[in-house]
Amino acid sequence: MSGTWPLYSAHAARALDARATQALGGDAYVLMQRAGLAAWQHLLMHWPEAQRIVVVCGPGSNGGDGYVLARHARRAGRAVEVVHLHSHVPGNPVAQRACTDYVAAGGQVTLFDDALPKADVIVDALFGIGLSRAPEHEAKALIDAINAQSVPVFALDVPSGVDADRGSTPGVAVLATRTLQFIVRHAGLYTGDALEYTGALAFDDLEIPVATFDGVPAEASLLEQDALARWLLPRRRNTHKGESGHVLCIGGDEGSGGAIALCAEAALRAGAGLVSVATRPAHVAALLARRPEAMVRAVESTDALVPLIERARVIAIGPGLGQGEWARALFQHAMRDDIPCVIDADALNLLATSPHRLQDAVLTPHPGEAARLLACTTADVQRDRFATARAIAQRHASVVVLKGAGTIVASPDGVLRVVAAGNPGMAVGGMGDVLTGVIAALRAQGLAAFDAASAGALLHALAGDAAAWDGQRGLLPSDLFAHLRRLANP
Repeated sequence: MSGTWPLYSAHAARALDARATQALGGDAYVLMQRAGLAAWQHLLMHWPEAQRIVVVCGPGSNGGDGYVLARHARRAGRAVEVVHLHSHVPGNPVAQRACTDYVAAGGQVTLFDDALPKADVIVDALFGIGLSRAPEHEAKALIDAINAQSVPVFALDVPSGVDADRGSTPGVAVLATRTLQFIVRHAGLYTGDALEYTGALAFDDLEIPVATFDGVPAEASLLEQDALARWLLPRRRNTHKGESGHVLCIGGDEGSGGAIALCAEAALRAGAGLVSVATRPAHVAALLARRPEAMVRAVESTDALVPLIERARVIAIGPGLGQGEWARALFQHAMRDDIPCVIDADALNLLATSPHRLQDAVLTPHPGEAARLLACTTADVQRDRFATARAIAQRHASVVVLKGAGTIVASPDGVLRVVAAGNPGMAVGGMGDVLTGVIAALRAQGLAAFDAASAGALLHALAGDAAAWDGQRGLLPSDLFAHLRRLANP
C-alpha cells in the first residue's frame, strides 16, 4: 500500500543478495560494483566539493563496496585513501577482486595506526550487516577514531556497530551523517538506538528484479504519512455522530486531572463522535471549562461507572488513573466487559501486577511499562524492541504499541509495523495520554484494533513533527491538537 515499505532482517538480506547475484548472471562482483557505484554517486550528490576521501574498509562484502567506491572516487580525481585493520584483509574472493581493481587503478591502502588521515568525508565500509556484537580491540579503536573526526561520515548499508536486526548498539558504533542502504531497508535502522547513529537514511534498490523478493518475508512494515489515507477515509455526507463512535475515557485520580483531559480532547480531535470522561469529582468543573464538548462525569464508585460503560463503544483507560483502591476498582470493573479498550499508563501497571483476560485491547507501553509487563529491565526492552513488542502482544493476546523512538506496533499474531515519524520533543509527560485518545477515537470510528493502533501511532507522531516546526524543546502535548485535526483529514 502507498506509504508502506517492507523492512527485512539481516538473514533475509543475505538471502536476497544471493538471489540477486543469480538474477544478474551468478557473478557476485556485478552486484558489488552496482553498490559501490551507487554509493559513490550518493557521496558525490551530497558532498560534491569533497576532495579528500578516506574509506574505511572491512574484510567482507561491505568492505568490497568501499573499494569500488574508492576506485570511482579516484578516477574522478579525488584524493582517496583506503584504511583497514591489520586483520581486515579482504576475506572473500569478491572483496579481494574489488581491492585488486582499486590498487590496479593506482589506489593506496594503509593500515590503521590509531589515527586517520585528514579527510573531507569518511566512508564507513567496515562491517555493514556483518556484526551484531560489540566491536572489540582494534575495531573499537577504529570506530572511536572515525567518531572523533569533525567531518561528515557516510555509512554503507549499516553504520558499523549497529545491530541491523534489533536497532541496538551493543558497544561503540559509527555516528553516521548519512546511511545508504542497498537492496533492502533494514528493520533495525528504524527504531531505538539506531536512530541516533544512522543520520539521514537513504535507499537504493540497485535495480534488482522485483521477482527476486518473491517468497522472502519481511520482518516488518515501515509506515509513512501516505499510509494514513488508507485508514482515514472521507466521511459520508449523510453521516451522524453515532457512526463516529462513543469513547469513554477513565482516569484522573486526585491531582492527575490533566492526563485524562488530554486523552479526552485527543479523542475529540481525532474524530470521535462522542467522548465521555469518568473521573474524580474534583476534576469535573475544570474539564468542562477546558473542553465543554466532553461529557464529564464524577465517578467515585463502580456503580457510577456502569451506565457509562453501557453507552460506550470503546474504553480508554489509564491516563492519570493512579494505582490506589479507586483505580483498581475501576480498572477491574472495566476489564469485565468485552468492550474494545485502549490501556495505557497506570492501567498498564495494574495489568502487570494483576493480569486480566483481555478480549479486544490495544496496549500502549513505553519501555519502562513494557519492562514491567514482561518482568525484565528497560535495557532488555531496548536491546530488542521488536522481540519485546511481539512478546507482550502474544502474552496478552492484544495489539501492542511500544512507544519510543521508532514506535513499533505489533499484532497478537506477530505482524509488526514501525512508525517513520516522531521527534525528541515528544519525550514529555502527557504525550502518551494524547496517543491513547487518538487510538481510542479511531477504534470507535470502526477501524480494527491493529489498524487503529497503527494509524493512531502514525497520526500522533506526524502531529508531533508538525508541532515541532517551532522547536522541539518546550513542545507540549496540547500543541498537537490542531495538527491532529488537519492530518486526520488526508
